[in-house]
Amino acid sequence: MRKAVVDGNRATGRGPARYHARPGTRRSIMAKLYFYYSAMNAGKTTTLLQSAYNYHERGMRTVILTPTLDTRHGEGVVASRIGLKASARRFSGDENLLALVEADIAAHGTLNCVFVDEAQFLTRAQVWQLSDVVDRLHIPVLAYGLRTDFRGELFEGSGYLLAWADELQEIKTICHSGSKATMVVRVDGQGRAVTDGPQVEIGGNDRYVSVSRAEFKKITEGQGHL
Repeated sequence: MRKAVVDGNRATGRGPARYHARPGTRRSIMAKLYFYYSAMNAGKTTTLLQSAYNYHERGMRTVILTPTLDTRHGEGVVASRIGLKASARRFSGDENLLALVEADIAAHGTLNCVFVDEAQFLTRAQVWQLSDVVDRLHIPVLAYGLRTDFRGELFEGSGYLLAWADELQEIKTICHSGSKATMVVRVDGQGRAVTDGPQVEIGGNDRYVSVSRAEFKKITEGQGHL
């Protein structure tokens, strides 16, 4: 049997790769767990919504999951900075995501892809459950989130996605210095870095700024402000 040809869609960050068999061979799709990570304001949610639209355009059904603690755009809504938005299924920190997906299928039928916004807020157990969605149900899962918090430390969800995802892809953005931004600074009302406090504090551009590692060191050490 000839090898399948890989579609270039994944390389552009628009969704999982599809495997198209040559004429006379069997067509198959390999389900995987994908983690798209970045600093803030890199376009993670925009990419998620574009990928979901691509599925819908082809007559496929998807579900978008979003954590209950993120209510910046209203309950049950995922929205991007450029104005794109879609309805989403909210989940709590103790909810079983495999059971959630199975219930969705029982209620609505075939499901072609699961999207997760703000995936850094997943728990260890929930990342494992998403891997079960892939391995048991053979449904691709695309998770989008921050890699590190304002202290430069991994979020729980991001850490286990980095460990267990089949595919990792960085979505890049730019620091004010012109270098690639890889870290996030939490700032106060005067633009000074905040280095203490709870890991999770929901906010936008008024509270968080994406910077390079070099700028992160300067700002968190009190050498300037944003």
